[in-house]
Amino acid sequence: MEAIRDSIFISSFRALCKSIGVIFGIFLALIPIFFFFSLFSKGGDISPTTTLTFLPDANGSREIQAISTPVILQLTLHGIIGEGDLTGQVVNNQLIDSRSGLLKPDRVKALLLNLQTPGGTVMDSDTIYRLLLAYKEKYHVPIYAYVDGLCASGGMYIACAADKINAAPSSIVGSVGVVAGPFFNLKEAMTKLGINAETITQGKNKDSLNPFRTWKPDEDGVIKAITTYFYNQFLTIVTSARPQVTKEQLLQEYGAAIFDPIKAQEIGYIDNGNSSYLNTLKELLAAVDISEDTPYQVVELQPRKSWLETITSPDANSALSSLLQLLGFPKKSSVDSYFSYLYAPG
Repeated sequence: MEAIRDSIFISSFRALCKSIGVIFGIFLALIPIFFFFSLFSKGGDISPTTTLTFLPDANGSREIQAISTPVILQLTLHGIIGEGDLTGQVVNNQLIDSRSGLLKPDRVKALLLNLQTPGGTVMDSDTIYRLLLAYKEKYHVPIYAYVDGLCASGGMYIACAADKINAAPSSIVGSVGVVAGPFFNLKEAMTKLGINAETITQGKNKDSLNPFRTWKPDEDGVIKAITTYFYNQFLTIVTSARPQVTKEQLLQEYGAAIFDPIKAQEIGYIDNGNSSYLNTLKELLAAVDISEDTPYQVVELQPRKSWLETITSPDANSALSSLLQLLGFPKKSSVDSYFSYLYAPG
């Protein structure tokens, strides 16, 4: 029995080592390949910061047109503002690159904002809004926005840079407001537990709203002043961009509520609450005198990923999974799950 156990252990250990060797070899082989293609692709793309993607036109065609054809640039603003690819820096890179390389000098005739966001940071929302305004003023191009689901808070802030806002019938629009916090005070709970805390600071109000001590009267005054400033700025932007909406209505009636698209259209937050992406694209083409039957291109500038981000992306993960299956490994949901297979050689 002991000899049989040793034999099983040795066989399993041998299989484990072979499996680890295969995985390690594949990764070593893939890294220089991805690195090579990363270097090679820089010559074909228009910028080190973005890559050019061709989107379907109004007829569903992705056919690449001559470099003299006009372009509609889509900015896909999906997710939480201030996170991932939805930041002021990313949008700034996209707008800068839209005037260089294959798109120079002035192929971009209009911007189409594809919005689906619950909002996010004030700073990134304001930065993106002002970048869009500056771009529109400098290059004299219209901006249309299409809401595909949710356009709340910072999303509404950014949408105010558009000349026209359309929304799908299943969308939610609104939330004109500013929030900070919540802030918690743990002093009483700490006292019951016999816990004390001390914070050493220099400068008046440096530890405002410190959760480990009793708050002073009106200690939240600084935070309230900041939120009031940003809120008034938000009100001004909305009422300037959407003239049907008044400051009094926002303060007394609508507040930071969200609305279905038909109600949002009635209020004046958007122009059409029963639209579609295709209709919005066609309206934008008409606004810049581009016929649907003449050559034009719809493009998107996506943030460039580093070679390490490329090999760890879902697409690379899927490709590696397929390769491992060809080598005889069982089908798994992800590359990571193959490591569990290493410890169960059969």
